[in-house]
Amino acid sequence: MTAPLNHSAPIKVEVALGDRAYDIVIGRNVLGTLGERIAKLRPGARTAIVTDRTVARTWLAPTEAALDAAGIAHARVVVGEGESSKTYAGLAEVSEALIAAKIERNDLVIALGGGVVGDLAGFAASILRRGVDFVQVPTSLLAQVDSSVGGKTGINSPQGKNLLGAFHQPVLVIADTAVLDTLSPRQFRAGYAEVAKYGALGDEAFFAWLEANHAEIVSGGPAREHAIATSCRAKAAIVARDERENGERALLNLGHTFGHALEAATGFSDRLFHGEGVAIGMVLAARFSAERGMMPEADAIRLQRHLADVGLPTRLQDIAGFAQEGLADADALLALMTQDKKVKRGQLTFILMEGIGRAVIADKVEPAPVRDFLARQLARAS
Repeated sequence: MTAPLNHSAPIKVEVALGDRAYDIVIGRNVLGTLGERIAKLRPGARTAIVTDRTVARTWLAPTEAALDAAGIAHARVVVGEGESSKTYAGLAEVSEALIAAKIERNDLVIALGGGVVGDLAGFAASILRRGVDFVQVPTSLLAQVDSSVGGKTGINSPQGKNLLGAFHQPVLVIADTAVLDTLSPRQFRAGYAEVAKYGALGDEAFFAWLEANHAEIVSGGPAREHAIATSCRAKAAIVARDERENGERALLNLGHTFGHALEAATGFSDRLFHGEGVAIGMVLAARFSAERGMMPEADAIRLQRHLADVGLPTRLQDIAGFAQEGLADADALLALMTQDKKVKRGQLTFILMEGIGRAVIADKVEPAPVRDFLARQLARAS
């Protein structure tokens, strides 16, 4: 697999959900087309842009300009950065602001930001007047390849990640790859974990291509758009077959059961970005699979090596303040994992691996072997 030549026109990926199908539009500088696309999609609709303070400083004005050019009325709702906004209080703040802006059933909410803004704005849209449509304008790599696609919205509980939410599909996704040029290296790497995930769970050829081309993805060459489009196609295909995660969509959670527990243990803070938790979680899932005889140890090492080559954390000891807040306590981590949404009657459901490109759903995993595995990993990391 090789990257195609640079695209002169945006790439479109359809999420095929019947009368709720929508396009993901991928390309450099496609943000400027937002207004004309909304005008065609929802003639006469008013909009409210939900964003955070950091994104607003750079991308709110261009977004509003695109809407102004198409004659689309808009309000703005600006929240704080990070997971601290993805809470009951954050949901109340956004919901009340949308009501005050008089957003009606036939209007649109625009989520301008990373995964936090997309989850929060999408959830608020899902409950506003019992459901208002929304548009995703993801501004992080992680959001462009993962959280903006597929309709999962929600907020965190103090007891766990994304425990409150709804399936609410967007009507359009605008993924402007030029926006990614403004990300910090750490933010970009965190998003890359989700790109690597698509290769690890179902496409070994794509994973091998990533191993060869990750430097160009980081630098912003044609490989970047190709990686994003390939990731979006992979997710769109799975979502179209299993929208509400009754079967194979669970494979998209590779690395997340471990990763969400680590995020909760670090207080959903910038000590551990979501993608960093997923990277460590994927390595743990691979090592757990190898210990169970499901996966060659060489494949687990290969996955860890690639993520490390990109600059992602791959070990528990890579987390800032490793010994704090339960990170060095296998029982505490296991307790956080039992709050995972996939737990059924107290038994854990894991996404494990049979090799690079071959993830499988393993349900009814007993907690004791997981606790012992974590204890061994902690002993290695100490």
